[in-house]
Amino acid sequence: MHSVTIDAFAKINLALRVFGKRPDGFHDVRTVLQTIDLSDRIACTTRPGPMRLRCRAGGVPEDRTNLVWRAAEALWRANGRSGEPCDVTIVLTKRIPARAGLGGGSSDAAATLVALAQLWNLDMSHQALAHVAASLGADVPFFLWGGAALGVGRGDEIYPLADLPRWWALIVTPPFGVSTPDAYTWSDSATEPGSSAPMGPPDRRLNRTWLARLPTLHNDLQPRVARRHPEISSTVAALRQHGALFAAMSGSGSAMFGLFSDEPAARAARRRLRVGAGWRTHIVRLLPRAEFERRGRPKKRWL
Repeated sequence: MHSVTIDAFAKINLALRVFGKRPDGFHDVRTVLQTIDLSDRIACTTRPGPMRLRCRAGGVPEDRTNLVWRAAEALWRANGRSGEPCDVTIVLTKRIPARAGLGGGSSDAAATLVALAQLWNLDMSHQALAHVAASLGADVPFFLWGGAALGVGRGDEIYPLADLPRWWALIVTPPFGVSTPDAYTWSDSATEPGSSAPMGPPDRRLNRTWLARLPTLHNDLQPRVARRHPEISSTVAALRQHGALFAAMSGSGSAMFGLFSDEPAARAARRRLRVGAGWRTHIVRLLPRAEFERRGRPKKRWL
């Protein structure tokens, strides 16, 4: 037997513009994504018999309703194999909060594709792997790139951007989650103005990065989700008040983040931030592309 292990890193959305629906039912979006140093872990091990998925985290399905399982199936079929995937056990270790807009499920799927491609000795180009990733979900292809990137179309057309400085982020997750379909439904049904309101002017400390050159920075879903969960608006405002260079809700929520120039500033903001019972905070670094590639490289070992 041998095993391949890989870290599956989370992301934040620095910006998310949502436009009209496409003929395929998805929305056209423009989003700026950034990987962060918070990760799940995927371990794929050769074992005789039907494929198995194991996860100790409560509430995580261990069948084909899990995107990890569907990623294994998609890769199996993309390489011309018939029947169900077999002779492998996948162990998923969860650290990324679910239903938080941090991309945990999508990152797990991308890491599964990379790990199994090595375990099964598949000769696949990056483009071929990205095609399989796009079939699984709009965010999945991004996690084959990492770093900072612009996502267009459904969000699955990825254009790498120059790395940001090695800033830190304070991630705040409330005790409730938000489903992506709900967030987009609320956005579609909204009639009041304000979905395109900027999320504050760029801070002067951002002037040396491409971030300052973006004409606007905002998340079109944030005000819609905050109408149902006002804590999101107040927490984003508190992050800014406590010194964040930039703060917003990530993706469809419910997680929020503030960017800080160094770790002490992020820790000072966490000490001052007042959150209720069940809320969680993570202090993480932004993960540049080179480090994402190095740390996200599969590690194979014989058992």
